[in-house]
Amino acid sequence: MANAIYPLAKEALANAEIDLNTDTLVAYLVDGADYTYSAAHVVLADLPAGARVDVTATLGSPTIAVGVIDTADSTFEAATGDVSEIVILYDVTSDNLIAYYDTGITGIPVTPNGGDITLAVHGSGWFSI
Repeated sequence: MANAIYPLAKEALANAEIDLNTDTLVAYLVDGADYTYSAAHVVLADLPAGARVDVTATLGSPTIAVGVIDTADSTFEAATGDVSEIVILYDVTSDNLIAYYDTGITGIPVTPNGGDITLAVHGSGWFSI
């Protein structure tokens, strides 16, 4: 699977149900052996709890410039769990899965071992609309 914005997140963005400037956005580390992307996935319940690492990284300082969505780098603190090959962006405020990444994220895959894991956003941001 290649990186993707969940189709229903695109619809939610277009309908102003997701506000990337003010909503609480987080990232999840996900074990690829326990999760398969589906374009029909919409809410956190569609992402099996057993596939997620035990902590999230809050995505701060969101910016939207010339259609590019970006945030500051963030940290998964004291992360433990299975090897994680996927990063999922999630909007806590609206309960919407936003984007799926299995390539292009520095440091992924990673094996959480109780230490902090830095999530470095690509120089060109998360995605563009």
